[in-house]
Amino acid sequence: MSSGHEHHRGPVSSADTTLRGRQRRVLRLVLAANAGFLVVEVVGGIAFGSLALLADAAHMLSDVAALTIALVAQTLAGRPATDRHSFGMKRAEVVGAQANGVILAASSGWIVFEAVRRIGEPTEVDGFGLLVVATVGLVVNLVSALALARVSAGNLNLRGAMLHLFADAAGSVAAMVAGVAVLVAGADWVDPAVSILIAVLVLWAALRLVSEANGVVMMATPASVDPQAVVARLCAEPGVVDVHHLHVWSLASDSPTMSAHVVLENDLMLHEAQERGDTLKDLLADDFGIEHVTLELECHECEAPIHE
Repeated sequence: MSSGHEHHRGPVSSADTTLRGRQRRVLRLVLAANAGFLVVEVVGGIAFGSLALLADAAHMLSDVAALTIALVAQTLAGRPATDRHSFGMKRAEVVGAQANGVILAASSGWIVFEAVRRIGEPTEVDGFGLLVVATVGLVVNLVSALALARVSAGNLNLRGAMLHLFADAAGSVAAMVAGVAVLVAGADWVDPAVSILIAVLVLWAALRLVSEANGVVMMATPASVDPQAVVARLCAEPGVVDVHHLHVWSLASDSPTMSAHVVLENDLMLHEAQERGDTLKDLLADDFGIEHVTLELECHECEAPIHE
């Protein structure tokens, strides 16, 4: 006996539609600002001989990638499912995240290689130009992060992009320190030294990005969901005798999904069982944020399967 699949809890409200529209507009503006400044940093790094600016540009590339993923994912997630793609295109962001992680890791390796070479043979750096570009970068990152924070509304994609921007703001501060060191003490070696620190930030962001993407691909339980807490909450509901064969995974980074067998007391009519299942689904959505749920409703425990 199985309750019907519930892919959406109800029609999309006008408030939700308005919020998603605002999120897309803010994402486009923030993406344009960061992509434009990425070009400025690359040009400035080459013109002023600053590896720190080029390193920060590589880190900003992670911001642009994260913002692009968030925007594309939000667009693709709204597409209807098809016979070939029964869950829609929700995992497009995961494929993009894996590719971006590999590119970022390679970029951090190049930064460290160049920085080590320059420490041994310091290159003259235009400290004033480095300081000006890094300061503008700090402003762009902070304004962009705050703009996303105002419309994130618990969206994990937007929150992840926001964290990328705050991390890049730290890279801009490091580049500013290098600029001051060059201006005040003529310490050109600080530029490649700071570049190594920024490269570590880039590598950390890349590894975390790939790890989270791989977790989705390998159907790992989302970090935000405790399976034992889910079982306990369901079993606390009146009429629920047992919960077993529970599986929780992610369709995408912000789309937790669950299936489980739920044993109900008494012999219920099909309509009563379906109503009970719908109530449990609403509970899972409200308490755990799991909106895509499939429940197999039973009047007694099923036999253990040969393969789970």
